[in-house]
Amino acid sequence: VSFLGLIIMLPIFIFVAILIKLSSKGPIIFKQQRIGLNGKSFMVHKFRTMYIDSEKNTGPVWAKKNDPRITSIGNILRKTRLDEFPQLYDVLIGNMSIVGPRPERSFFVNQLKEKFPYYVRRLNVRPGITGWAQVMGDYDTTLDNVDNKLKLDFYYIENISIWLDFKIMILTFWIMLKGGGH
Repeated sequence: VSFLGLIIMLPIFIFVAILIKLSSKGPIIFKQQRIGLNGKSFMVHKFRTMYIDSEKNTGPVWAKKNDPRITSIGNILRKTRLDEFPQLYDVLIGNMSIVGPRPERSFFVNQLKEKFPYYVRRLNVRPGITGWAQVMGDYDTTLDNVDNKLKLDFYYIENISIWLDFKIMILTFWIMLKGGGH
């Protein structure tokens, strides 16, 4: 599925790559270490939506609404969730799944494990490009926002099925069409 998705999306990838390159300096693809299945670190790939060195002065921080670090093209990519599509490569090489809890950076995983000792349960399944928490919840902006997202992730983990995955994919597609991403 991921290989087919990469082939089908190639013309859109090329178009998005040109837009990113023309709109701001820096690489087209943003790579970042994330924590995945069984707590193993892996490199995630996304279209770059922020200016380069956006966390240089702050260190790791979550994106927020109207974040000044996000480029104009990046804002569109995030709303349509097109910034996530390079992760089909991560699915192809086995680091991610199409559906599952979103992978997080180790900096935040360590904080979340302290605040929510049961957080590590999320690491028992392969992370996904989209998930139940992404289609049913809000975007995380602080540690306090994570509680609801965790409940949604655990609902998914406890109810994993091909039918739930299809429902999540359909809801994700609908959010993309509406431009309802963050």
